[in-house]
Formats: sequence, structure tokens, C-alpha cells
Amino acid sequence: MVFSSLSFLYFFFPLVFLAYFVINNRTWRNSVLLVSSLLFYSWGEPKFVLMMLLSALVAYVGGLLMEKYRGQAKDKAEKTAYIATVVFLVAALFVFKYFNFTLDNICALFGVSNNFARIVLPIGISFYTFQILSYVIDLHRGQIGVQRNFADLLLYVCFFPQLIAGPIVRYQTIEREIRGRQESLDDVIAGLKRFIIGLAKKVIIANNVALAASTIYEGNAEVYGSLMYWVAALAYTLQIYFDFSGYSDMAIGLGRIFGFHFLENFDYPYISRSITEFWRRWHISLSSWFRDYIYIPLGGNRVSVGRHIFNILVVWTITGFWHGAEWNFVLWGLYYAALLLIEKYLLKNVLEKVPGLLRWVYTMFFVMLGWVIFYFTDIQQLGEAVRIMFTVPTGSFEDIVAQEAFIFYHLLYIPIGLVCMLPIAKRLPKAESIPMQIVSYGIHFALLILSITFIVSSSYNPFIYFRF
Repeated sequence: MVFSSLSFLYFFFPLVFLAYFVINNRTWRNSVLLVSSLLFYSWGEPKFVLMMLLSALVAYVGGLLMEKYRGQAKDKAEKTAYIATVVFLVAALFVFKYFNFTLDNICALFGVSNNFARIVLPIGISFYTFQILSYVIDLHRGQIGVQRNFADLLLYVCFFPQLIAGPIVRYQTIEREIRGRQESLDDVIAGLKRFIIGLAKKVIIANNVALAASTIYEGNAEVYGSLMYWVAALAYTLQIYFDFSGYSDMAIGLGRIFGFHFLENFDYPYISRSITEFWRRWHISLSSWFRDYIYIPLGGNRVSVGRHIFNILVVWTITGFWHGAEWNFVLWGLYYAALLLIEKYLLKNVLEKVPGLLRWVYTMFFVMLGWVIFYFTDIQQLGEAVRIMFTVPTGSFEDIVAQEAFIFYHLLYIPIGLVCMLPIAKRLPKAESIPMQIVSYGIHFALLILSITFIVSSSYNPFIYFRF
């Protein structure tokens, strides 16, 4: 089930909302959220609920053991419980997400056919595993208290708004809200508005530009030519932003409806004027996770130049690999590692002297090229796409019209996306007066109706980050 489906909008969410607010008891309200979250996850893959439950149980038991053995005389036992818990969680992620990839490459290396059964990837395993790891690591560091109620810990792990595709919510962010939050009408209204904005991003913009990108990339390259391949790169650049930021908006909005306040996951990344700035604005929950749990423990930038380069390469190799068990994701991670190192050691003083517009053009050029690497899991297809992009413009407008005339309708959403990626909404005055509030409600209601119309009229409704 996805947030942009009719089953969620017409059935699941209204029932959960009514069941939650019809009672006024914290334990029962948490129970409603827990049961509905497990139902939400099992809607598509019921057998994988067991894996999620097991991971949460291991973290729960591991946390209790760490708390029990914490102290000067028992630090070794506490550390053993901590390491065992982390090893189990990482091993489970490896088996489900990377075992097929590893086995394929070993067989290819030795020229042996791989006849082993494929292991199916559970939806959202990367997100909920990283959430559980943050709980275990922060507990080991003494930054949070142990959760003694398994149901409350499980609610943190599987809370349906952020379960499938993030944002990665850390336990310390909502530790007090699990039991001590206060719901309010203002939060419900603000949450609903945020959800509608995210839904509109997803179904109105992301889905339409996605069809433009996929049509070009899956079509005849000789017909489309280099210019349209750049258009496809731009379309995919907009798709992945409005798809993922839209989902984050919906998750943050849903969480707020039920009294939870998640941190922001995107901060208008496409206005960045450097690659470094881009990664401070894009997928903030993941970037900060790698920073706090891998980059800083490795020494961060407070080390020698050689060690710092090593740290960057390690973090970005893992970042790329986190996104998928394919070589193009590793290449994508190393690509950004190289760009960040170049900015740090070669371009830092130069970029500061370049006009802002040129810095933005430079940033978006490399970001778009990075999304091309991200898109093609087949390395040969990736090489061919890049080759076409950097050749003399070819293709025929007449041939495109004759073959895929409908693509021009979807291309109309590119300028809409370009406008909506700007922080225009931030600069609008707040709707404080009653007339302005009425206008605001009217706009959001119109967006909701328009979004539902798009959902009903089209069966094309992918979510890019579901595979992670």
C-alpha cells in the first residue's frame, strides 16, 4: 500500500484516524497506531513482517542487556551485547539486500552459473534497519534511555508514516513523544495540509515527468537523440525530487496528525550552489545518519589529508551501496565522493569568487549527471546514455511526434516542476487572517481533488525509494 493509492486515501487512513481519535487513552492510541502499522506493512508482504518483528525484538533484548551490564565492572558484557546486536542487524540487511548481488558477482568471476534461489528484498528494510541501528548505537553511547516496553519500541520501528521510505527517524527525536505527546487541532490541520502538498508533488508532478523520462530512455535512441536525453535527465532529476520529497512531506504530515514531529528531510536542494551544499539539503536524515554513525567515528575531517580522503571514500561507497545492490550505485557514491573532495581541496577558494548563478549551473549540471548514473542499473546502458548526451545533437522532432506524441503532454510538467522546486512558498506571508485562511484551505482542498483525479485517471504510480 502506498500513500498515493485510493485504498490508503479512502479506506486505511480514514479508519485509522477515526479509531485513533475516538479514544482518549495514550496506551490504546499507541495500540491503534501499532496494529495499523503492522497491517500497513503486511498489506503487500505479510511474511516479511516477521523479519521486521525479529529485528525489533533483537534490538529490544540487546538494549535491555546493554542497560543491565552497563557499568565500570561490566563494560565488556555491555559491549558484547552491543556488538552482537549490531552484527545481527547488519547481517540481516546484507542477506536480504546484498547476498544475491554478492553471489552473482562471485559466480561471474569464476565463470559459474548461479542456480541458487533468489532472496526477495523486503520493502523498506534499509530504512527500518537504520532506525533500529540508531537506537542501539545511541543507547550504547548513553545518549538515550533504554525502552523497556517492547510495544513502544516496535511502534517506533514500524510506525506506518515513515516505515516504507523514510525519513529515517531517530529514536531520540521522538523518544518523549511515544508516551508524552499532545495532539491538537492545529497539528491535525497542519499535518493534513503537509500531506496534501506531498501528495500533489507525487501524483501531479513526479508521475508525469517520470513518464517523460522513462519514455525517452526506453525508446529508440536514434529517434530521440542527445537533446532529448538531456531533457530526460532533467525530467528524472525532477521526478526523484518530487517523488521522494513528496513522500517525506506525506510522512511528516501524517506523523504530525498523530502528534509526532519528525525532522525535515529536504530543504530545497535544487537551489544549491555547490555539491557540498546540495548534500546538506538532500535526504537530510540519511546524510546526517552517515555523518554521525560512520564519518565522525572514522575521524571526520579532523585527520590528515590522506585519512580524510579515505573517510570520504568509505562513507560514499557505503552511501551508494545503501541505495541498491548494483554497481551503478557504487559508482554514483564514488562520483559524489570525487566531487566533494575536488570542492574541498581544489575548488573551495575558486567557487567563492564565482557568481552565484554560475555556481548554481555548475551544481545542477553535476547533480543531473549524477541522477543519470543513478537511473541506469545496467552499466552498458549507462555508458550508452552518457555517450548520447555528449555527442552532436541528433534526433528528429517529426519522428518523435510520429512515434510518441503523448510525451509532449508530460513534458509540460517540467516547467511546473522547475517553479515548484524553488522556495517560493517560504516567502509567502502566513495565512493569519480569516480570509487568507479560507484561501489557504481552498487551495489545499483543490490540490487534494486534483491529486485524486490524477490517481483515478492513471495506473502509473511508482515510488522510486521503495526498492531501498
